Amino acid sequence: MGILEDLQNRVLIADGAMGTLLYANGVDACFEELNLSHPEQVRAVHQAYVNAGAHVIQTNTYAANRLKLARHGLEENVKEMNKEAVRLASEASAGKAYVLGTIGGIRGIKKGTATLEDIEYGFREQLDHLLSESIDGILLETYYDLDELTKVLAIARKSTGLPIIVNVSLHEPGTLQDGTSLTDAFQQLESLGADVIGLNCRLGPHHMIQAFEEIPIPERAYLSAYPNASLPEYVGGKLVYNANPDYFGESARAFHSQGVRLIGGCCGTSPELIEAMAESTAGIKPVQEKQVRTPESMVNVNENTKQKEKGLHEIARQKKSVIVELDPPKKLKIDRFLEGAKALKNAGIDALTMADNSLASPRISNVATASAVKSQFNLRPLVHISCRDRNLIGLQSHLMGLHTLGVDQILAITGDPTKVGDFPGASSVYDCSSFDLIHLCKQFNEGISYSGKPLGVKTSFSVGAAFNPNVHHLDKAVRRMEKKIAAGADFFLTQPIFSEQQIIDVYEATRHISEPIYIGIMPLVSSRNAEFLHNEVPGIKLSDEIRTRMARCEGDREKSAREGIQIAKALLDTATEYFNGIYLITPFMRYEMTVELTSYIHYSGARQINEVRT
Repeated sequence: MGILEDLQNRVLIADGAMGTLLYANGVDACFEELNLSHPEQVRAVHQAYVNAGAHVIQTNTYAANRLKLARHGLEENVKEMNKEAVRLASEASAGKAYVLGTIGGIRGIKKGTATLEDIEYGFREQLDHLLSESIDGILLETYYDLDELTKVLAIARKSTGLPIIVNVSLHEPGTLQDGTSLTDAFQQLESLGADVIGLNCRLGPHHMIQAFEEIPIPERAYLSAYPNASLPEYVGGKLVYNANPDYFGESARAFHSQGVRLIGGCCGTSPELIEAMAESTAGIKPVQEKQVRTPESMVNVNENTKQKEKGLHEIARQKKSVIVELDPPKKLKIDRFLEGAKALKNAGIDALTMADNSLASPRISNVATASAVKSQFNLRPLVHISCRDRNLIGLQSHLMGLHTLGVDQILAITGDPTKVGDFPGASSVYDCSSFDLIHLCKQFNEGISYSGKPLGVKTSFSVGAAFNPNVHHLDKAVRRMEKKIAAGADFFLTQPIFSEQQIIDVYEATRHISEPIYIGIMPLVSSRNAEFLHNEVPGIKLSDEIRTRMARCEGDREKSAREGIQIAKALLDTATEYFNGIYLITPFMRYEMTVELTSYIHYSGARQINEVRT
């Protein structure tokens, strides 16, 4: 009798964690390498699960593929590790348990750099070595990426007639990483030939059971569940799991009630937990029918009931638009900032934009200052969001908070690395890039969270992106811009430009792009300021002419500022001729300079209109 025939009539209990058990015993290295160097340790873990009542055990080969072994310099040992793993599991089983050859997913929560072609090659190699040994089936587990899983499942199905068990991993109950519902994913996997389909890792029993409540029993395949033990604690420099066997026994009965027939464990599970599940399910027959809970559906997502603020991309398509950057203060006194915001509002700007700890230096939260200028002056805020400072949880929470405050204009940026700044010990997060953040904002506009769960309301974010024209190859920068448009960018803000010809070059290079571009103009305040920008700020270069002009004014604060404004006005004359959007950057909180430049833009525009009329 094979495993599939056995599953027709009873619930089978699988083994639990291998890696975390070895880790608990002091092993902190490549677990698969132990198949060769310390086979007795691996065999002992298998034996412990068989003695606990496991009907199914898996080989210690989760990461025994060329791509993952290369991290340890062991890529040439793929064959030996897989063959030895099967031998160890078979010896421990001694015919008392089925042996599954395990192949783990390559792409994790973050896809990384591995291409599907690389994955296919490594998968085929490992699969061939496992199939050359005597195993009872193949287990594909911990797959976050559905594209990867469907690819390797198709390969496995063509390569063998043995049973194939497939387990996907989730961020939250209900959906996969790409937003595909579990029901749709399971149906797709069943159609590709999976014999058992289920979940493993990431979730404990509680949330995994909730996920199965939304999944109907498949027509042909069986269901499997391999939950984590719990959330680990960090004790004495080590991660420790403290799951309760009685709780796992009760959970096994709950999985059974949801139609699951193969029940095992993942991270943190132990022989004691497996024994509890085996005892609680002994002698019970599989469930043939179940009541499926209706999943939370996108029909429950409502349009944003708030008055939608006109997006900056919409404004710039209709008229000349001026936005001004006034960065939040580095200190807690904000009187000068609020004075500047009020003066710029009176000058007629369309939005006040605030950087997110620019140059990796901490400032007052731009969300706080955005809320202040919106409530006090009815001034539209454009909030920069840097991927550097927040993980995915923080980014999603941040976006939800901005929507709640009525802040709908966003600039998505990757952010300068922390080593650029003046805050020793700080680390960069970079859970996602600016492309990912743009896509996430657009997903919010559809009422969908990062994990694919409904938000209840659709947001109305107008999403800007950064465009750096200060590069050697402008065509490459434009191609990057096009990729951001594909991700969902509505408009662009450029780095400061200090050349009339460069503005024209940008126009010519972006004529095919319909999304509005706000040209960055920043008035210089001194020669020292000019030299700092030219030599130390990434993405900004000044011409020799401008540096010379500012150097002539060195030592005279007022004269330097006037020269900086004259340079900016000349740049504005060219910029407003070719672009509708102007992005003024206020230097050192000297908002009087950007107020004057804003008035100059409006005056020039009014003068041009009068000239046309007359």
